[in-house]
Amino acid sequence: MKRIKSLLPMIALGTLLACESSGLQDVAKEFQVTTDIPVGGNSYLTAGEGLEVTKKGVKNWTSEEAVLSTYFKMEEPQQVFLQLVLEGRDTACDFVVTAGGHSKDVSVASQGRDTVNVGVFDLEAGYVKMDVQGASKEGEAFSSIRSLLVKTKEDASIVYVKDNESNRFYWGRRGPSVHLTYTLPEDQDFKWFYNEITVPEGEDPNGSYYMANGFGEGYFGIQANSDDERRVLFSVWSPFHTDNPDEIPEEQQIKLLKKGDGVYTGEFGNEGSGGQSYWKYKWITGNTYRFLNSVEPDGKGNTIYTAYFYAPELGEWKLIARFLRPQTDTWYKRPHSFLENFNDRNGYMGRKAFYHDQWAMNVQGDWVELTEAKFTGDDIARRGYRMDYAGGEEEGRFFLRNGGFFDAFEPLNSMHQCQEKGQSPEIDFGQLP
Repeated sequence: MKRIKSLLPMIALGTLLACESSGLQDVAKEFQVTTDIPVGGNSYLTAGEGLEVTKKGVKNWTSEEAVLSTYFKMEEPQQVFLQLVLEGRDTACDFVVTAGGHSKDVSVASQGRDTVNVGVFDLEAGYVKMDVQGASKEGEAFSSIRSLLVKTKEDASIVYVKDNESNRFYWGRRGPSVHLTYTLPEDQDFKWFYNEITVPEGEDPNGSYYMANGFGEGYFGIQANSDDERRVLFSVWSPFHTDNPDEIPEEQQIKLLKKGDGVYTGEFGNEGSGGQSYWKYKWITGNTYRFLNSVEPDGKGNTIYTAYFYAPELGEWKLIARFLRPQTDTWYKRPHSFLENFNDRNGYMGRKAFYHDQWAMNVQGDWVELTEAKFTGDDIARRGYRMDYAGGEEEGRFFLRNGGFFDAFEPLNSMHQCQEKGQSPEIDFGQLP
């Protein structure tokens, strides 16, 4: 008799949950249009520890402190019905799901359908953050979540990373990369390009690359690598196209001619291959850093690339490196800047930088001020998988911004202008190291 009495509360609870589930299932039928948002390309661990986001969804979710955040953008306000799609059910557990400023408790039984009802939410237009946090579990881990279903009563335009073709879950979680390409007069040859970068305070999460001086064959800028390390990076691609530097024939390898004190030099791969140099330097937000580099053919079928960096804390120009690129005969082409995040675990964090005072020096030694730039984005931006990006002119300076799932954005392929300042850089080229 005692055993029967102890089972009664559990039976009552099971009946209650069944009724609630049935009620939610009836409500779900009112929402006929379903958008399946994969966790693998749209979610992050945003608080605590104890879960992993993989291409197939979440795994090893062991901690109640961990918060899984999934992001998507609603083009207009709409009432939605949310469901979680599980990657199997190993144990009973409870979640708290929060979206649009409201939270709902979700109970997952150890057996049942892979789709679990969450409930109805009224969502505003713009980016939505849906948090899932484990409340309790019977086993060692919470049930893994594969995707989020956003159900609407009529067709809805929702922005999210839709597929993993060409590894887009990885690129999508990194966030959109954005670029500024500066208009260069076509009737002249240019040797030098000068640019300045100011990163505002709080706009420097780890994984950020603020590329200042790009050219047709490489790039030059600053990175936030970790809490303890920051770098000045200068790289030149090999004319041999490969992602594996070991495949480059000797006659097409980038040759180091000179480098500054404390500068590391070596090879790089994965996004093209070539010669890389970097100097570990803890640059500071709010300070303005100056970049100067040159591209010059040597008259023997090769081209020489040199990069200098000026930190106001040091008060002098520092040589980063000088490389020779074989089988290349060119002056400075396509001056550009970009902003990217190279850490796919923190693509939910935003970053911004100002790029200003762009000047190019022609082969006659005359400075030309560059006051026009075209704003573009990478594949993730062009496909509309992420729309948290912006760039153009602000307060007399060019800027780039990405990540953080903000709502305002600038259309790609737009042209932007800054007013001329008329004050060219004062550089004693004869004193450069």
